[in-house]
Amino acid sequence: MRTRIVCPAFAAAMVAFVAIHPAAAQTKKTEAKAASVGPAGTFLIATFGDWGTYTSGKDKAKVCYALSQPKERLPKGLNRDPAYLFISNRSGDGVRNEFAVIMGYPLKPGGAASASIGAASFQMLTKDKSAWLRNAAEEAQLIDAMKKGASLSIKGTSAKGNETTDRYSLSGLGQAIERAQKECP
Repeated sequence: MRTRIVCPAFAAAMVAFVAIHPAAAQTKKTEAKAASVGPAGTFLIATFGDWGTYTSGKDKAKVCYALSQPKERLPKGLNRDPAYLFISNRSGDGVRNEFAVIMGYPLKPGGAASASIGAASFQMLTKDKSAWLRNAAEEAQLIDAMKKGASLSIKGTSAKGNETTDRYSLSGLGQAIERAQKECP
């Protein structure tokens, strides 16, 4: 079973990325030249629908990922940081199509979180502000469903006990994943 801890280089790039460009995933359906969007060597490679393809690092530490932000966050009015959904590839670590979410708030320790698309639901592990699939063997099934679906909902419980639901559009996801795989084969 794969360890569910984001690699340090990826975590540093994401912290810098989020601090500099919190709305990066709200993009138009175009492909763009590589453009730096923040320190730590984070680059926007292309945008597809509601998803962007990004890279950070180089050589064995290179990370390529499809990224999006939620279109809807419930309950409305809660003070939260931006949330991000990633499908990442880390060739140096042998990781391909890893599903991860930054929720935008500290999660309840040991609390339940889930990803659902249509009638299918996938249980998640949580740590601090992040969540991953509990069963890594289900990642291919989830990503396949995401490529076929229109939206994905992520549910979680904050450390303060607030139950939240974030809804992500899946428009452009398949193209963004394909591009990330080309960048990190």
